[in-house]
Amino acid sequence: MGILSAIPVIGKVFEKGLGVVDQFIEDKDQANRLKAEIKKQIESQDHEQVIMQLQGQLAINKAEARHKSIFVAGWRPFVGWIGGAALAYQFLLYPLLVWCWTFLQAKGIVPATLPAPPVLNTGALLTVVTGMLGIGGMRSYDKSKGTQTDKIP
Repeated sequence: MGILSAIPVIGKVFEKGLGVVDQFIEDKDQANRLKAEIKKQIESQDHEQVIMQLQGQLAINKAEARHKSIFVAGWRPFVGWIGGAALAYQFLLYPLLVWCWTFLQAKGIVPATLPAPPVLNTGALLTVVTGMLGIGGMRSYDKSKGTQTDKIP
């Protein structure tokens, strides 16, 4: 049994991803052959091996989180705080800044030719933050099962 049939969610995501082939290959027969070959290669992999690789990555993540150096153990919280600060700027501070900026330009305090404060690339920002939220969700699950890593040894 391959990974696509062993874990149905992965199979569904994979099937959606195969739709990209149709966008690049106009010949439907050739696109279908390519999709079948890709699916065959993925299915031929042993899902037990994939699960072992994922478990190995989890072990590496735990070792990083327990590391004494803040540069090894602290990168995830750092990315979380940066993501939170960026969201606060984008969705709380930025609208207020633009409103104040417009008001100050109308009063002549800020020159009309001076551009407003920059807007952030929300696509990239939300990609990083939702990834971090997924990791946070996994951490909450770990805590519910009794796995505690609150302190760096």
